[in-house]
Amino acid sequence: MPLTSLIGDLIDDMSRPGMPWQLAAVAACMLVGWLAARLVQGWWYRRQRGNAEVQGGVRHTGVESFTRVMAPLLVVGLLAASRYLLEKNHFHTNIVKVAMPLFLSLAVIRLVFYLLRRVFGRRGQLGEAFVTFEKIFAAVVWVAVALYITGMWPDIFDFLDSYRIPIAPKKYVTLADVLQAIVSVVVLLMLALWAGAALEERLMGVNALHSSLRVALARVSRAFLIIGAVLLSLNLVGIDLTVLSVFGGALGVGLGLGMQRIASNYVSGFIILIERSLSIGDMISVSNFTGKVTQINTRYTVLQGLDGVETVLPNEMLISGPVLNQSLTTRRVRATTKVTVAYGSDLDVVMPLLAAQAAGVARVLDEPAPGCSLSRFGNDGYELDVGFWIADPENGQGGVAAEINKRIYALVQAGTIKLGYPSVDTRLLDSHIASVVARITQSDPNLSPPAN
Repeated sequence: MPLTSLIGDLIDDMSRPGMPWQLAAVAACMLVGWLAARLVQGWWYRRQRGNAEVQGGVRHTGVESFTRVMAPLLVVGLLAASRYLLEKNHFHTNIVKVAMPLFLSLAVIRLVFYLLRRVFGRRGQLGEAFVTFEKIFAAVVWVAVALYITGMWPDIFDFLDSYRIPIAPKKYVTLADVLQAIVSVVVLLMLALWAGAALEERLMGVNALHSSLRVALARVSRAFLIIGAVLLSLNLVGIDLTVLSVFGGALGVGLGLGMQRIASNYVSGFIILIERSLSIGDMISVSNFTGKVTQINTRYTVLQGLDGVETVLPNEMLISGPVLNQSLTTRRVRATTKVTVAYGSDLDVVMPLLAAQAAGVARVLDEPAPGCSLSRFGNDGYELDVGFWIADPENGQGGVAAEINKRIYALVQAGTIKLGYPSVDTRLLDSHIASVVARITQSDPNLSPPAN
């Protein structure tokens, strides 16, 4: 039995003089591999920290996580070199042969975890299902390694290769072919998603490109990578790609009927990204929704209101309807606060005084300078508009207006200006009262004027 042979070889090595050399080689490879990975991590971290253009340092590039993959890979490489040297000096290498697949499997597990977390863990915490999948995958890999070490893997592969699944008259596939196809598709898709995520991070860091163009390039690149991975996987499996023509026709009919709105939203998303009518960070108003654009996806756009509530808007809504963009060509926005001063106030004194209250307030721009204008003659007094400009509309206007109003209130409390108040004149002339009473008395003689 292979297992008996493996155990016998290991026991036989225990009594040979080369045993300490094997143990020392394994220990040295583990130590050197770990130290080399730590040195690479430290060098990269210092390099990124010294680069002012990179934000987030090692965490942004993911090298800190990849060093967990680098360490077992370096150990495997060093073990291969140690095995060659030991065999060249006529030493047995059974322990080194067992250690190599163990560290290689550890590298594979960590590599898969690294890729999955880089693809699916960038926008929030990972769920329990994802963690459970990682544990199951690790268990499967360790079982496969155990089967390989014990020599049972060839027998199992022969069994899988002998089990045939009919798919057509006189055509069949083996269970081993199906498993190989699944593995190839999953691996290529994972690599495509990781490459798309890495490319997106690189594109989003290119400040020379417009933000919408960067998002569009990232979405298109990821789509091409996924399509290429699927086609390559099908080709490796042996599926004729001409069969996809039927699927393409069915997909076209589906898009023309049931999926028309979905397709319209996807097309609208690419139009928005390419023509740059909206950018991440813009303050817009659409229908009854107002907020800052936080995400522009191919199907929908996320709008975050000033109260923190996020609204998911279909992209078709942003194409077919009017959109009020407060920061399309410039981020400067004019805002106003209204004040009503009493009639009789000297406007030549009051208006410059009110405009001066807006100057110096945080977020208020010096150019264009704040101003005050006479809006209309109201029932209660002169209605004045105190206007000012801000350069960050995504932070709202209420806080700035409140600070200006508090300064105006201080002037009111000091008596510098007088606000207009509602007033109604209820005075009646005595003659008018007498004429009214006389007409009432003439119409009804039984009524008499009230006594004084």
